[in-house]
Amino acid sequence: MADKDYYELLGVDRNASPEELKRAYRRTARELHPDANPGDPDAEARFKAVTQAYAVLSDPQARARYDRFGPEGMGAAGDPFSGFGNVNDIFEAFFGGNPFGSSRSSRPAGPPRGHDLEVMLDLEFAEAVFGGENEVEVRTAVTCDVCDGVGASPGTVPQRCPTCNGAGQVRQVRQSILGQMVTATACPTCGGMGERIDTPCDRCRGEGRVTERRTYNLQVPAGVDDGSTLRLTGRGGAGARGGPHGDLFVHVRVRPHPTIRRDGDHLLGELHVSVPQAALGTTVPFPSLDGEESVEVPSGTQSGRVLRLRGLGVPRLQGRGRGDLLVTVVVDIPTRPTPEEIELLQRWAELREDEVDAPEGGFFSRLFGS
Repeated sequence: MADKDYYELLGVDRNASPEELKRAYRRTARELHPDANPGDPDAEARFKAVTQAYAVLSDPQARARYDRFGPEGMGAAGDPFSGFGNVNDIFEAFFGGNPFGSSRSSRPAGPPRGHDLEVMLDLEFAEAVFGGENEVEVRTAVTCDVCDGVGASPGTVPQRCPTCNGAGQVRQVRQSILGQMVTATACPTCGGMGERIDTPCDRCRGEGRVTERRTYNLQVPAGVDDGSTLRLTGRGGAGARGGPHGDLFVHVRVRPHPTIRRDGDHLLGELHVSVPQAALGTTVPFPSLDGEESVEVPSGTQSGRVLRLRGLGVPRLQGRGRGDLLVTVVVDIPTRPTPEEIELLQRWAELREDEVDAPEGGFFSRLFGS
């Protein structure tokens, strides 16, 4: 569509007057505007094409160059829409408004939103697994309690800004190669507020907010992990002169546990048993986060075997239930056996017909050779 004749795009003849061009563009742009064509992926491309045609033909010098050289002669102008955020910005640049009443490109007057805040929260390992209530303290901007955030001294009220008449913006119209361009900037008198304060509040000096330390209660969800971020909506800094609060982002840092690690929704631990316990089987206690658990070690258990304790892991944040506790068995080999233990082990090796070294040579190195 970009190569189609500009006059054909607008539906006018080559002798059309500036007013005819303007009427044709308004009519065509309304028909092709994406807001009037929901679900049509080509709407914005068609809208930009007719807008580019109007941008060229509405400028006398650009139109003369187009009439002489055609679209190829406009290549040096580049993309005339690269500085716009969306199609509503383009329409507003030419005519100072959006024909569909959308507020996507508008910048309403009024107090700005307050700043977002960040704070670090240190949790014990078990606190992160099971969740619970915690407190976070921040230094933040809060609404002034003298003027209730208005910024004006008690008994007075803000006045409408005479420069922008309360709009918070001033518009400037200028001519360019694309035709008439309208730009809107924050009012220099009121800073975009739309109001001015003649008698500022003594406590906040007209800001409507003061800086204080605040403590907030935070409900930490069960299963939160190290590095997670929790958001407290509306707990950030207060906006100037009654503006909405920002948000508070709490970054979680979990202290490691001395014996238990985390792997997603599962908890990992080690269970140390002796050679006889591993060989003959036993039941031994294991200190889980839920309390002491009895773990059954089957006879013949090898070092490295993983025993699963279902439902004793981490609560799932995005679902029901919990993960599992996975216990890895570690068979402890005695490093300094007593003479009686040596005698028993030698007898055991003979019964198994295992070749072992003499005691003074470190007979344990081949104890489990078969």
